Amino acid sequence: MTASELTEFLLAKANQFENLSFIEDDPISIPHQFKRKEDIEIIGLLVATIAWGNRKSIIKSGNKLVTIFGESPHDFIMNFNPTRRIDFVHRTFSGEDLVFFIQALKRIYEADGLEATFSKKTSDGIHVAISNFRNTMLQTPHLSRSTKHLSNPMINSACKRLNMYLRWMVRSDAKGVDFGLWKTLSPMDLHIPLDVHTGNIARKLGVLERTQNDWKSSQLLHEFAKQLIPNDPSKLDFALFGLGAIEDF
Repeated sequence: MTASELTEFLLAKANQFENLSFIEDDPISIPHQFKRKEDIEIIGLLVATIAWGNRKSIIKSGNKLVTIFGESPHDFIMNFNPTRRIDFVHRTFSGEDLVFFIQALKRIYEADGLEATFSKKTSDGIHVAISNFRNTMLQTPHLSRSTKHLSNPMINSACKRLNMYLRWMVRSDAKGVDFGLWKTLSPMDLHIPLDVHTGNIARKLGVLERTQNDWKSSQLLHEFAKQLIPNDPSKLDFALFGLGAIEDF
């Protein structure tokens, strides 16, 4: 496949998968149950945080979160009793981890809110936005076990789940899939969420040579995507993920 053929193929696949039918079988279906900005970004963050394993199990656990948080996740967080225990488990993410996230998010919303937390001093790259968020969350008292649920790009983690969350919040809602809620971060800076599916397809297509799914590989994939879609590189996520997870390319 020539470079021009590869570009045409990937853009066609991105357009094929970025449509409303994508939502139903994807974890993004959970925040699509809400209308208010704060509710979408809160439940979206929690669903993205537990987004490992197959999509059906993630969606099932996401709906359990909706049952817990009710009609307004923001109101639930702001009125949360810190002595309350929550019965929730998704793989290694426990009720204790969830209570920590709730308490940390309450502090964030009492200050500037989630968008502002991600948006501070981000001129040096999206890894700074992710690191700002992580550091702010960890200012809330927590168990050491909870830190593993907040990926750190500064130690070369690919931060797949947080990059996916940022795609949800920042990319345009023109196709009805992502939300386009946050205007203080640029879609130009968004990384493709690098997981097994996107990484394997990128390597099969000769787009990515590094074998590790880490931040260095994420940066290389980002640079490639910017050559194809300079203003919206993370759109390529739909092509790579769709080819791997849906079409088994």
